[in-house]
Amino acid sequence: MKISRRVALSAPFLLPSVARAQPAFPQRPVRMIVPYTPGGVSDITARLMSEPLAALWGQPVPVENRAGADGVIGTDAIAKAAPDGHTLGLVSVAHPVNAAFYRLPFDSIRDFTFITQTSSTPLVLCAPPSFAPNTPEELVEYARAHPGVTFAGTGGVVRLAPVLFAQRTNTRLEYVPYRGSSQAHPDLIAGRVNIMFDTVPAALGHIRSGALKAIATTGGRRSAQLPEVPTLGEALLPGFEASTWGMVIAPAGLPAPVLAKLHADCVAAMANAVVVDRHRTLGADIVTSEPDALRSFVQAELTKWGEAARAAGVELQNAR
Repeated sequence: MKISRRVALSAPFLLPSVARAQPAFPQRPVRMIVPYTPGGVSDITARLMSEPLAALWGQPVPVENRAGADGVIGTDAIAKAAPDGHTLGLVSVAHPVNAAFYRLPFDSIRDFTFITQTSSTPLVLCAPPSFAPNTPEELVEYARAHPGVTFAGTGGVVRLAPVLFAQRTNTRLEYVPYRGSSQAHPDLIAGRVNIMFDTVPAALGHIRSGALKAIATTGGRRSAQLPEVPTLGEALLPGFEASTWGMVIAPAGLPAPVLAKLHADCVAAMANAVVVDRHRTLGADIVTSEPDALRSFVQAELTKWGEAARAAGVELQNAR
């Protein structure tokens, strides 16, 4: 049977390739939700990425800060957005860590599409110059001889990294809570608290001035900002890693072609020279990843920090 051109054009089911055609992406501005206050690494990364992405897409990429409940409020907004690629999120290590502290209104894996990691920033194990240990090995020996070495913590991974360290070294450390690094540093410098696992950018000025000393860093490789300081992995604990990091996510159910484009374009944006240089000044390494590998990485982080939180006796709270 012969099919006329008019019939063929009016019957999409006869033309699978036409029926499967996807509209061009993006069709309108793509908002980037950052679930934290302005000025942090996640916010800076999102704003740096927005310019090269806007140039690639021919659409604005506005950054929207939706802070609250340690990032839970903004992350929930990402999870509940339409899965069409026009809402993205730039989240940090707080994403898996929050699952160890809060009853969440979303599932940290199932409710999201993982696009790419963006950066990684190690912590630095630091102490006042008056504190006797100078190496990770000496710290372990000292902690075993003096149970109850104190560590300053500000929540999240800064609180849990020392717990992980204590688990791996069979030592006992005592948590001293602070609201932020700026509140903890005076007591740390004065020796009223013994050690702190802080972010490199937060502690770097005090280390360079001599007010604090760096015992080790916690990344997979040495920090470019502190190249003379060994990692805990190379000095004492192979495989130990406790870093802050960022990633781009979207709601679950993103169409495969949109995910492929978002991944390729976000990776390209992170390779932009301005983006790379700015992250270097922040002490952060550019790290990108494939979506499936990123999903597995986040699952591993959920397990690691969940176990550390249980060891620390953390009880789940309602996010507010």
